[in-house]
Amino acid sequence: MKEYKMRRGETLEDRIPDMKSTVEEYFGPISGTMEYKGSDLYVVEEPQNPVFERIVAGAVSYSGKKDRLGVEFEERDPTELSPDDLEAAGDAVDAKNDFLLEATGRDAKSRRDSMKRDVEDDAPDY
Repeated sequence: MKEYKMRRGETLEDRIPDMKSTVEEYFGPISGTMEYKGSDLYVVEEPQNPVFERIVAGAVSYSGKKDRLGVEFEERDPTELSPDDLEAAGDAVDAKNDFLLEATGRDAKSRRDSMKRDVEDDAPDY
C-alpha cells in the first residue's frame, strides 16, 4: 500500500469530497471495503480496465495530521493479457496518474520526489 501526501495547504477532503464516487468514476464499481491502519478503504474487485486485477483506494486518517491517500493497484501479469487487453495498458497508466493528480494535486514527478524525500528522512544516520 502506498500513501500519498497532499500539496501544502490542501487536504484530501478538499480535493475529493466524495471519495467513493471518484474511485467508481475512475476504476469501476466498489465491491467492498478493507481496513488499513484503522481506516476503511474502498475495494474494486473487478476494475473496468483489464490491466488491473484489484484496486484499493481511500483516505488514511492520522490523529493530529492531515489524511493521506492510500492506494494499492494490483495489476495482472502482462503475459496473461490478450493483445486487446495490452492496448488498454496506456489507459490504465492514464487512469492511475489522473486519479493521483486529482487527489494529491501533484504530478508524477512531484509524487516521486516527495516519496524519495520520505525515504531519505527515514534512513538511519551512520
